[in-house]
Amino acid sequence: MSRYQGRQPHEPRAIQISFDGLARVDGSARFSFGPISALSSVSGPIEVRLASENASQATLDVLVRPLSNVPATEAKALAATVRGLLTPSLLLANNPRTLVQIVAQALVPSTGSGPKRANVNAVTAAVVNASTLALLNAGSIPMRGVICAVAVGRRKDTGTLVVDPDEGDGTLDAEGCFAFMFTRNGNDVQSQCVWTNWKQSTGDEGVLDKARELAGQAAGDVYAAMHASVDGMNKADSRVVIPVQKEDMIAEDTGNNDDKMEI
Repeated sequence: MSRYQGRQPHEPRAIQISFDGLARVDGSARFSFGPISALSSVSGPIEVRLASENASQATLDVLVRPLSNVPATEAKALAATVRGLLTPSLLLANNPRTLVQIVAQALVPSTGSGPKRANVNAVTAAVVNASTLALLNAGSIPMRGVICAVAVGRRKDTGTLVVDPDEGDGTLDAEGCFAFMFTRNGNDVQSQCVWTNWKQSTGDEGVLDKARELAGQAAGDVYAAMHASVDGMNKADSRVVIPVQKEDMIAEDTGNNDDKMEI
């Protein structure tokens, strides 16, 4: 089944990655699924306030700024989600008594009910992916793996699960966001689902498992795009539009990998 703009159900919108080189931060990146874009920056390890100091590991602080106005409940909830998602991928014990701060901003509205409101799951995925790329760009915080997130929905008219749903997919009766951690050892790439946020209006069994499987395939495309973008990280023109091409075989991993990751 072909979707709006000719996409297949397993295909996200065009992935665009750029490393913007923001001032006074250690790393920054912009990630987009088509028009759904997010910008993130990383500072650290830096000096931490005494009240937030942790003697055994670095303190991870995540701030999400809305496109307008001051951070409200939704922005604070997204910040907590990003912090919980990224913490397992970071080796924070290597830098105790310091602060790692991530500041992210969705560059599209994700609140309200107007026609310009973006799908909140797509915005969440973009913010998570931009934050991961900013960490890679900083290179100052050792990582166990790379976190990649994608949105998935089920069309009400056809019952088809689709990756990165947009307005062309019509009404959804089930939707959510999934995040996977990818680890790499040479050419061997492993993935593990580390976070799921799913809701549906019907009690169909097996929909969640199918959605997670589809999300895992799409997250592999996001990881491949991130991997391809690293070569251009320090170039003058760092803006890269990545076609969806997955060259690596992705396998599910049920074990833990405490070593520093490769990308």
